[in-house]
Amino acid sequence: MAFNDVKNYYDILEVSSSATTAEIKTAYRKLARKYHPDINKNSDAIEKFKEITSAYEVLSNPQKRNEYNILKGIFPEEEKTAYSQSSNSNSSGSSKETSTNNKSTYKTNNQKSNSVNSKKSQKKSNKFSIIKSLRYFLAKLKKEERAKANRKPQKGQDIRTDITITPEEVITGSKRVINVLTTRTCPVCFGHRFVNGGKCSECGGKGEVSHRKRITVTIPKGIKDGAKLRLKNEGGIGLNGGPNGDLYINVKIETRTKVHFDKQNIYYNVPITPFEAALGEEIKVPTFDGVIKLKLPPNTCSGQKFRIAGQGIKKNGKVGDLIVIVSIEFSHDLSDDEVKLYEKLKNLSKDDIRKNLMNEN
Repeated sequence: MAFNDVKNYYDILEVSSSATTAEIKTAYRKLARKYHPDINKNSDAIEKFKEITSAYEVLSNPQKRNEYNILKGIFPEEEKTAYSQSSNSNSSGSSKETSTNNKSTYKTNNQKSNSVNSKKSQKKSNKFSIIKSLRYFLAKLKKEERAKANRKPQKGQDIRTDITITPEEVITGSKRVINVLTTRTCPVCFGHRFVNGGKCSECGGKGEVSHRKRITVTIPKGIKDGAKLRLKNEGGIGLNGGPNGDLYINVKIETRTKVHFDKQNIYYNVPITPFEAALGEEIKVPTFDGVIKLKLPPNTCSGQKFRIAGQGIKKNGKVGDLIVIVSIEFSHDLSDDEVKLYEKLKNLSKDDIRKNLMNEN
């Protein structure tokens, strides 16, 4: 970027190059109120507000303003007048000197030497001032280039969270409403990070603030434990017009349950009584779609599996099976009569079910 590409800050603030600091401040406040995004909803108001702020940051600082004037070749009116008077004075002095020279033949050697040294010192001082100003504006231009790069559209941050669902939700599918901590554009500075020439107090100059957002999540049928759902554009807000980030949801299935899954098959642990196992019995098994009847054969063992076709998870035109795993369980609150019957059964039983235990090892 060439130095001449820097905009005329005096024109932006609508003041003259000889305006005082107080006048510049007044002009800035007037224009800032006029073009502030909270008040002015025009599409070009934001860029205009940025220009006004940049101009004020330079012209309100005496050192920056002086260096800016040097590089841009802008001289306030009082400086021009002083320069003009200095030139006229030199011209008049030159005329008088000619007259005097008619009377005086030459200047002394000391006067000539002092004049030369003074000119050299002045040139050196001016050269140093210009170099310093050039360095300042080179640094400023680099900073502006970096700022432009930072103003490129950037995608918002992706957000990740976990949810735990029930086996019923796996089979039937469901909708969940979750609260997600995400970001949104600052309501005060509208993402521009600065207000009235300083960092926005609401967002601390970040351009965005945190907030909790309620999002409805659809849980598809047959989802697996550890599956990830992606909700596009539900993550952190994009910067400078960039797209929002995405929300990734890690799905977990409750483990403290009698139900678990293997692909599209459902495994269901069902308790039965000792007499149901010994005698055989038709039992009712509650499922997610209602109740089904299962006929247990006599001498059913604990851990025995019964497959019921077509009662599993329905997905992609296919249906899995329901596999019932029975376990023999005893009541923890036996009546006196039940205890007597168990004692009688013990006396009647002649079978040693552990007789082959050592041989199996």
